Amino acid sequence: MRYIGGKSNLLNDINNVITQRMINVNTVIDIFSGSGVVSSFLKRNGYNVIGNDIMYFSYVLSRGSTELNHTPAFANLAIADPIAFLNNLDIANTDINLEDCFIYQNYSPHDNVARMYFQNDNAIKIDIIRITIENWHMEHLINDDEYYYLLAALIAAVPYVSNITGVYGAYLKHWDARTYNVLTIKAPEIIANNFTATFHNDNCDILLPNIVGDLLYADPPYNSRQYLPNYHILETIARYDYPRIHGVTGMRDYQQQRSDFCTKRGVEGAFRRLIENANVRYILISYNNEGLLSTEQLSSICQDYAINNTFVFQEIDYRRYNNAGTTPRRVTEQLYFFEK
Repeated sequence: MRYIGGKSNLLNDINNVITQRMINVNTVIDIFSGSGVVSSFLKRNGYNVIGNDIMYFSYVLSRGSTELNHTPAFANLAIADPIAFLNNLDIANTDINLEDCFIYQNYSPHDNVARMYFQNDNAIKIDIIRITIENWHMEHLINDDEYYYLLAALIAAVPYVSNITGVYGAYLKHWDARTYNVLTIKAPEIIANNFTATFHNDNCDILLPNIVGDLLYADPPYNSRQYLPNYHILETIARYDYPRIHGVTGMRDYQQQRSDFCTKRGVEGAFRRLIENANVRYILISYNNEGLLSTEQLSSICQDYAINNTFVFQEIDYRRYNNAGTTPRRVTEQLYFFEK
C-alpha cells in the first residue's frame, strides 16, 4: 500500500541505528505505525513490538497480520478457505440489500451519485465482503484474530481497484486501468516467530504513559496535511459505521483524529509531550526537511532531553512520492536519535 511518509526505503537505516547505537533493546514502541511496514520489519528481525496508530484502518492492517503468530484456523466457520469464499461472493448469492451497501451507495457512480472512486461491481463487492465479515463476527463464527485477519486482507486489496493517484483526497475524473481489475483479497503475511507484537488504536498522548519499552520509534506527520482526509474511504471501510459524509469526496468527520503535529501552533508541544511521556531509554524520530519544524528546531528539542551527549542527527536523500506526476524534488529524510 502506498502511504504518505511510508518508511519502506528507510528500514535498513533504522535497523543500523538500533544495532550500532543501542544496547539491550528488546521491545520497540512504534507509536505512529501507519502502514505497519516498520513494525513488521522489527518483529521479523527479532524485536517485540508495541504498535499504535490513531487511524483505525492502520490498526486493522497490523492487528490482522503482524500481531498474529499463526494463520487463524477458522474452526467455527465450517468454510475450508474463507479468503476464497469471500472472493467468490456475489450480490446475487447473498441476502444483502444494495441499500445497505455504503460504499456502493456513496462512492461509485449511479443514479444521483457522481463520485468515481470505484467501479460499481467492485464497490458492491467491497460492501458484501465487509458486511459478511461483520456478520460472521457478530454471530461468533469467527474470533477477534480471524476478524482482523479478514479485515486486513480487505483493506490491503482496496487500493488496487481504487480510482485515485495514490490517496483518497480526490478521485480521478476518468477511469484508471486498475479500476477494471476485479477486487481480490489475499491472505495477509504472518510472521510466525517467537516475538510478540501488540497494536493499539489510540491517541499517543493517552497511550504512551501507560506502556513501557526500550526504544520509542516515532514517525509523526511532518506537515499541515491531516492524514484522515487522504485515507477517509479506507477508514470508513474499516469501521463500516455508516458515517455522515459531506462534500465532493464524501468526507467523514475527523475532528477526533486531528493531530497537533500538523499545526504550527501545536507541533513543538506535541513533540515535547511525546518525549516526556515515553517510558523508554532510547528515542528515534523520523522527520524530513520539509517539516513544520526546521532541523534546528527539532534538534534543539531533542537535545533538551538527551543525556550524556548521545544526540545524533542523520540525513538520508530519497525521492519523494509524488501523486501528481511531477518531477520529484530533493527531500532528505531525517533521523534524530538520543538516549533519554
